[in-house]
Amino acid sequence: MGEGLPATMLCVEISAPGGPEVLRPARRPTPAPGTGEVLIRVAAAGINGPDIYQRRGLYPPTPGASDIPGLEVAGTIVALGEGVARWREGDTCCALTAGGGYAEYCTAPAVQCLPVPQGLDMAEAAALPETFFTVWSNVFERARLAAGETLLVHGGGGGIGTTAIQIASRLGHRVFTTAAGPEQCARLQALGAERAIDYLSEDFVAVVKAATGGKGVDVILDIVGGDYVQRNIACLDRDGRLVNIAFNKGSKVEIDLMPVMLKRLTLTGSTLRIQSVERKGEIARELEQRVWPLVAAGRIRPVIHRRLPLAQAAEGHRIMESARHLGKIVLEV
Repeated sequence: MGEGLPATMLCVEISAPGGPEVLRPARRPTPAPGTGEVLIRVAAAGINGPDIYQRRGLYPPTPGASDIPGLEVAGTIVALGEGVARWREGDTCCALTAGGGYAEYCTAPAVQCLPVPQGLDMAEAAALPETFFTVWSNVFERARLAAGETLLVHGGGGGIGTTAIQIASRLGHRVFTTAAGPEQCARLQALGAERAIDYLSEDFVAVVKAATGGKGVDVILDIVGGDYVQRNIACLDRDGRLVNIAFNKGSKVEIDLMPVMLKRLTLTGSTLRIQSVERKGEIARELEQRVWPLVAAGRIRPVIHRRLPLAQAAEGHRIMESARHLGKIVLEV
């Protein structure tokens, strides 16, 4: 352990699978960085959908990863593992982690760390990694959103949605999104969506078809699943791609696949946590090259709904599960 670091640290652990109340403050040994890792003194940690699923017992950590929730942090590097070349003790960074973010200290692979973009505070920096890695890898790599193509983002009000809308629109794409209520829709259009569709009162298939001259969109990023799957298929143009990164309405559906064949569609999806460190490092390099300059220039900025102290992680989960937030919920240490 590095000189001057405490032997134990405050964290928030999952005492048993269940509701937000199972998140409890605890003390754990301060972790040490392994080969290729850094130890970060955490200033802030983002809350994400996978944390909710992990708390419910539905998304276990990968083998060898911390069972403490938290997949993204920002803070100061205080110790280096063997083989770390780019970073030095005292550097600030934000990082995608395999877990352990709800704590005073957290390890992360050095290749999954990124500099804090100019103009952002630590809470804003902590809101970047999980959503930016997810959006970039799914929309721009897996679905290959290309110049001149259109994107539909479901769940536009969440961290993934607000990120996808900003990145895609700043890179010159027409972006449509779905959200709940006129107020949220107006805010998402201000973020860069050409048209935010109120799913409580509008049919997104009809709106998108009308806005695209009957063709539909090229790529859909979906967190809903369930009855949205068939409607998404109807909403795609020829050679369109549907990417699912969650199934809030269920992953088991009965669908008619004939339009998939006739329109040459691709149905795909992915999760981030189980991918290799090397793969995540590749995504990090792409983000630093393509997206970080837009963040530093102020053209993209993480949307923060609420900042809470680490000890109020349970309240952060309650807010996220209410689905009434716009943007990210961040825990400050």
